[in-house]
Amino acid sequence: MDAEVRRDLRGLSKEGSEFVGAHLLMAGMLAEDDPQLAWRHARAARSKGGRIAVVRETVGLVAYRAGEWAEAIAELRAARRMTGGPGQLPVMADCERALGHPEKAIELSRSAEAADLDPSSAAELRIVVAGARADLGQLDAALAHLEGALQPERIEPYSARLFYAYADLLLQAGRRAEAIDWFVKAAEADVDEDTDAGERLTELAQELAEPEEFPAGEQLDGAQVSVAKTADVEPEIPVAEYAVVPDGHEDPTEKQDDSPGGMDVEPDDGQVDADRPDEGDVPDDGEDQYSGRPSESEQSAGSLFSHHEAGT
Repeated sequence: MDAEVRRDLRGLSKEGSEFVGAHLLMAGMLAEDDPQLAWRHARAARSKGGRIAVVRETVGLVAYRAGEWAEAIAELRAARRMTGGPGQLPVMADCERALGHPEKAIELSRSAEAADLDPSSAAELRIVVAGARADLGQLDAALAHLEGALQPERIEPYSARLFYAYADLLLQAGRRAEAIDWFVKAAEADVDEDTDAGERLTELAQELAEPEEFPAGEQLDGAQVSVAKTADVEPEIPVAEYAVVPDGHEDPTEKQDDSPGGMDVEPDDGQVDADRPDEGDVPDDGEDQYSGRPSESEQSAGSLFSHHEAGT
């Protein structure tokens, strides 16, 4: 487990530290393949480590992966209160968008903390805000918001996601030729395969190769009118993605025979622990309105713990 995480757990008893650390490790290991089970492990860690920032952040990030948007926001707010700074601002904004509150996502991007984000996190927040603008029907504003960050001559680790998001918005705006050009740029920049730009290009090529349809009865100056087929494309919701690379910790599964990870996992009863710190206001209309188009594993682009690489 990361040395910084181990240091944060020193305030617990030896037994408590081992319990919380093991569940955090399992949450990280399962986050991509089984986010629901990972979420239960994270909540188990919170039951004895709810006053530790990295624990609350882990619960929030795993809840985000599991589609538990309201809980993710509450936990990430709690972690940010404990540590200060911007915290997981792009993830919080994306959760607001997923809950059907694009205006709140835009509001978060205007907070003072947004100015303290590192370049990669700032790019992720820009992608989320552009998606929120598109949700509000402001496609021109969404495109303009991304255009300020596009630098195809200078490739950064986050460039492929910016290019991809821009291409997707161009496609929504009906600018197919430009969209194809930016999907190509995204595919070329995507050395880590964080996006499905190649697949999108294949889909567009297949659509262009299909024969045009000529509905009967439609005439223009004596010639039959062709009707171009349009792609059924859902708006893409870019997300700040996380994966866990646990280091230097013995796999708890080697010592247990019971549930995954060999530990009792907190029952998934949907209840939030009553004795943990105030989590802040949580949107109460938490009906999942997430309408984006995440790619494989929601385009995993970073670490589950963007500030604590544990083993979010």
